[in-house]
Amino acid sequence: MPFSRPPRTPEPGPESVRHRETYLPPTPEESAEVQAYAIAEAEAKKRTTRRAFLGALGGGAVVAAGTAFSLFGPFSNGSRADPTAAPTASPRRSSTPSATPSASATPSATPTPTPTETPTEAPIPEATVAPPVATAGAAMPVGTVTSAGITWKQVFAEDFDRDAALGRVLSTYPQMQAYSGQKDTSGYGLYAPNQVLSVSNSVLDFHLHSVGGQALVASVLPDGYEPHLHARVSIRYRADAINGYKFVGMLWPSSNSWADGEIDWPEANLVDKPRPASEVVGVTDPATGSPQFSPETQYFAPTDQSDWHVATTEWIAGQVLFYWDGVLLATTSEGVPTKPMRVTLQAETWLYAGPVPSGADGHVQIDWVAIWEQA
Repeated sequence: MPFSRPPRTPEPGPESVRHRETYLPPTPEESAEVQAYAIAEAEAKKRTTRRAFLGALGGGAVVAAGTAFSLFGPFSNGSRADPTAAPTASPRRSSTPSATPSASATPSATPTPTPTETPTEAPIPEATVAPPVATAGAAMPVGTVTSAGITWKQVFAEDFDRDAALGRVLSTYPQMQAYSGQKDTSGYGLYAPNQVLSVSNSVLDFHLHSVGGQALVASVLPDGYEPHLHARVSIRYRADAINGYKFVGMLWPSSNSWADGEIDWPEANLVDKPRPASEVVGVTDPATGSPQFSPETQYFAPTDQSDWHVATTEWIAGQVLFYWDGVLLATTSEGVPTKPMRVTLQAETWLYAGPVPSGADGHVQIDWVAIWEQA
């Protein structure tokens, strides 16, 4: 989890972190806003680490129905360059699933947080702005696939084919879980799934907006707390290019211990191009104690997030591969995580940039999410 700022008090919940001391100068194609964030990041080094916050994750409030990378941080000195690895062919898709999506399960090492509020079944009147109509297009991959010489067996797939109004998503999709009632990574956003999440036109919509001056965000676990040891995760998504918010798809340790690593892809503020990061397990910055992320070279996706794209992470023993629309973008083999992780999709307020701008209002939309494990 890439760039982030610790909350005023340790709050449980997933998050993205940025932990690098120095950054590359922005390229001509990067916005002036990126430069401002880089400066803010340097100042943020003086703040305390979010380690206590992340460690408290297991105690977070959860709304259940029946159930990095920020743009600045995981990179140290290194040159920005285009990937040199040859694109890997897109996985073959079979016509039928080779396995029924697995039921969610809470990792034995980490007790499931006790819900502190019950999902509201009635739509929330404060957030009535309809999301833009989206035609999601590319079909969700189904069944066993082979990629980079690895055979992957599908264990979960969600196409969001059942409409759900505000306040009804978690009951319509009982395997999915969501954090609720606590502040997000920056401390400016509040996890409020019943006021943010809805499903229509086969799209899960995160409506990021403010009510009474409070920015509302959401972080969901599509297959609950199901632990995965090595996994392939693919999502098709898009985001409105608005200031004030960011999105990250991540693999977060089932132990809730930051020391066990994390893998972030895609991640960026909504106005920027995403880039990947994987924590180098066992290595910390000697000056700040913050984890280090790899790859050091900053590989940006060739496009922003405003149109539909597929982001895929392949985590195998000793290596992580990151794909954008089926083309290999970056890889890393430094300190690759070795312990079980869970999948999290997190839309929250931006980091190191202060409060969300007044009137900021937009959507992150997920067409589908699919998860595989090595066959």
